[in-house]
Amino acid sequence: MHIYFSGIGGAGIGPLAEIAHQAGYRVSGSDKQNTSYIEYLRRHGIEDIHIGQTREAIAAVHDADPIDWYVYSSAVSMDNPDAPEFIFCRDQAIHMSKRDELLNRILSDQKLKLLAVAGTHGKTTTTAMLVWLSQRIGLPTSYLLPAKTSFGTMGHHDPQADYFIYECDEFDRNFLAFRPFRSLITGVSWDHHEIFPTREDYQSAFREFIAQSNHSLLWRDDYEYLQLPTDEHLSVLEPPTDSGLTLKGLYNRLDAWLVAKTIHGLTGKPMAELVEHLNAFPGLQRRMEAIAPNLYSDYAHTPEKIRGAMSVALEMAAETGQEVVVIYEPLTNRRQIHMIDDYKDCFAGAKHVYWLPSYLAREDPDQAIVTPQELISHLDDPSIASAPQRNEELEKIINQHLADGDMVVAIAGGGGSSLDDWLRQRYAD
Repeated sequence: MHIYFSGIGGAGIGPLAEIAHQAGYRVSGSDKQNTSYIEYLRRHGIEDIHIGQTREAIAAVHDADPIDWYVYSSAVSMDNPDAPEFIFCRDQAIHMSKRDELLNRILSDQKLKLLAVAGTHGKTTTTAMLVWLSQRIGLPTSYLLPAKTSFGTMGHHDPQADYFIYECDEFDRNFLAFRPFRSLITGVSWDHHEIFPTREDYQSAFREFIAQSNHSLLWRDDYEYLQLPTDEHLSVLEPPTDSGLTLKGLYNRLDAWLVAKTIHGLTGKPMAELVEHLNAFPGLQRRMEAIAPNLYSDYAHTPEKIRGAMSVALEMAAETGQEVVVIYEPLTNRRQIHMIDDYKDCFAGAKHVYWLPSYLAREDPDQAIVTPQELISHLDDPSIASAPQRNEELEKIINQHLADGDMVVAIAGGGGSSLDDWLRQRYAD
């Protein structure tokens, strides 16, 4: 079967293409621009990738070897439902779907049980921990990781695996396409407001996802927040008082405990052994990742995620006697309209917060842009923050804080041309 992946350089589509290639499918694809990840895919055998998503390019691929299945991301369909590739595939009656349908086909073909990680925050870290722990104890697994790590590729197919580890994202209701063998719920609070207009819509989707799972593990706070019934298919966990986990950050320790409980239930391995392995977890890209000495990048983009990032940063800084300085670039204006009253104390402990204009993506043109100054005014203590532009002056500010020995943490959820990208161009070796 020949599968064509549109947006093959993306964090969701690219690893799935890698898995399909490893599983023996014929793979080709396209993207708007060339990236280091696309070059990585080419080096690993997926050579038929076209930059520029034109009708002519996909037609040439189809003429050389007929395409059986066209896979696209939610972002592609939202940006332009009448894109040239879409029109070509409709004209040629090529099967079209988002990634979830293809992944379910691979799960069925390979007879894999899905270990799904879902939740508003902590999904990617928890998924990576699940992969890490499986590797350390020798449990064969296939997996898809939406972030880069030092211990594995983003997409991996193991022909000996019984399990497939996957981050089930609620965006565009993607997670409702799956019926997991085990679901790990990392934490739930209202997000993706353009998809879920009310808090109840969001809660209802999670209840539906949990009902579709063979068994789910979640924290008592989330069990109560979702108003779930007592059910033998649920494991409701209390935060441990003495877990033995030494990872930095409360939320990292909670995520690790959720992973340990899951693997313990599947394998019977002693919790003490699993905790020891998790304490050696090396982390992943853009989760308190060091870009340069004392300069870190984190992907947090909701108040809960920011609190988690601050928990890690403050524990790290306490060990070295440093103060924490934050540069914050909110992810999308549409989120800020709903989140404006939720920031409150999420930057508590920071020496200062430099609040940048929001990273804009797929915005509603009818919504007014919320300024940094307005967002800052909703903090419990607005005096800790100021609103510079992202320019040479900000670079001077960063350099001064680094010279003073501060720990500088950039918190930004965007991709290309985001604060993270801007910093890497100036500071990464």
